[in-house]
Amino acid sequence: MISDNLKKGIERAPARSLLKANGLTQKQIDKPIIGIVNSFNEIVPGHTQLNIIARAVKDGVLSSGGTPLEFNTIGVCDGLAMGHEGMKYSLCTREIIADSIECMVKAHCFDGLVFIPNCDKIVPGMLLAAVRLNLPSIFVCGGAMLSIADQNKNYLDYNSVYEAVGACKASLISADELNRIEESACPTCGSCSGMFTANSMNCLTEAIGISLPKNGTTPAVYAERLRMAKQTGETIMELVKNGIKAKDIITGRSIRNALSVDMALGCSTNTVLHLAAICKEADIDFNLELINEVSKITPNLCKLAPSGHHHVQDLHRAGGVQAVMAELQKKGLINTKVLTVSGMLEENLANVKTLDSDVIRSLDNAYSQNGGLAVLFGNLAPNGAVVKRSAVRQEMHNFTGIARVFNSEESAIEAIYQGKIKKGQVVVIRYEGPKGGPGMREMLSPTSAIVGMGLDADVALITDGRFSGATRGAAIGHISPEAREGGPIAYVKEGDTITIDINNFAINLNVSDKEMENRKRTMKLIEEPKLSGYLKRYAKLVSSADKGASF
Repeated sequence: MISDNLKKGIERAPARSLLKANGLTQKQIDKPIIGIVNSFNEIVPGHTQLNIIARAVKDGVLSSGGTPLEFNTIGVCDGLAMGHEGMKYSLCTREIIADSIECMVKAHCFDGLVFIPNCDKIVPGMLLAAVRLNLPSIFVCGGAMLSIADQNKNYLDYNSVYEAVGACKASLISADELNRIEESACPTCGSCSGMFTANSMNCLTEAIGISLPKNGTTPAVYAERLRMAKQTGETIMELVKNGIKAKDIITGRSIRNALSVDMALGCSTNTVLHLAAICKEADIDFNLELINEVSKITPNLCKLAPSGHHHVQDLHRAGGVQAVMAELQKKGLINTKVLTVSGMLEENLANVKTLDSDVIRSLDNAYSQNGGLAVLFGNLAPNGAVVKRSAVRQEMHNFTGIARVFNSEESAIEAIYQGKIKKGQVVVIRYEGPKGGPGMREMLSPTSAIVGMGLDADVALITDGRFSGATRGAAIGHISPEAREGGPIAYVKEGDTITIDINNFAINLNVSDKEMENRKRTMKLIEEPKLSGYLKRYAKLVSSADKGASF
């Protein structure tokens, strides 16, 4: 056992003495020591219940002959950080999470790890740590928030509040109606109830095979979630016994499976950033062209919020991620000869059926024959840009508009709320990339305002920043290279025209090469912000979005 380095032999008596100071008996010390990596806090609604999940995991470990020892890592709530300086500190925590787990695990010699994440950056941060450490590992998330029908029989979610703000600003609804939506949209603990980034990543842990079936979709408040947590604790002991490590499960083939599920579900654009970073950490080949390769052959089977009216609880009721994979398998889009924490995928899918074909459509009744995400290339984004195609209105799939240029999210939001954005325009928000922000802020406020004001059929938004998984509309992010690095987006001028052609994976600024070269010679980048603390270090180390914004 790895923990023998900590506890075996005469020379380890001091370490054993410290373990005994924690109340551990010699019998407990002799057993496999399992690290319970918990991201519980009292700030994030997706994490407030994780202490209960951890208790259930520890019960499973104890019942199967292990000794669980819990430690914590940080977790930022993107929703609470949205729209102000705090959002600069969201994506960058992914690396802090991975690094802090590495430090704790390397220092304390665990035999296996159970990861308990739930929300946006915590899941990929823990996945980075899992492949870096390559120990027996398993994930169990905290589960999704419920969406409950309001008095108008509308199933609301967190994004509903943002869109209501836009509607209220445009005098389409009253302040009282906004307050009613605010009171109804987030009724339970859990990760926000749509196929936003948190639930996207939790579903992908299941698709990769590093968590038990139904982990991605079981709601937070269901007793089934606690039973799964106990089973997770039991399963890690089997993984330790059999020597099955994280990189035995997270492979190029399982990542390809995850991409297929990503396309079928219509997951968040943030999954592209995170999968790229995970593959880099695991030495798995990955590039943005792979996204389009998979998207071209993978049908979009589900439309969960923000793309449609279903929520994660509906996907769970319909059979969950396993049912989606079973449907994709019929077309040969899932490699079933891969290992998961619960056995071979082929065995897991043997008797899985779709229980509601309205939520999970069949292959011959797919919403489209292409996946939910697309990567666009062109003279405006030579290294790529990402769009959630399944959340874009059909009439916006091919669109040419007049550029309205803003050098920050705040200035763009101000213009949108003041009614200065008109039909036929493309809102360009730059200097919000990984280095330029720094931190590559999510921009749910401007996209939701555009939707709430009824402009999503007539206005596009492009940025070198990124979008929340809750974003819908013609919102194109991750434009690379970013403005701070001298990418073409830095040289867009007011009044330029921009053509977006999602069906042909293209985005272009309609100026000549000669004109672009002239602008690069004559236009200066805006002054770099004065940074301190972690953001200063982050800006120096972070790579571009097409590389996963990784170190």
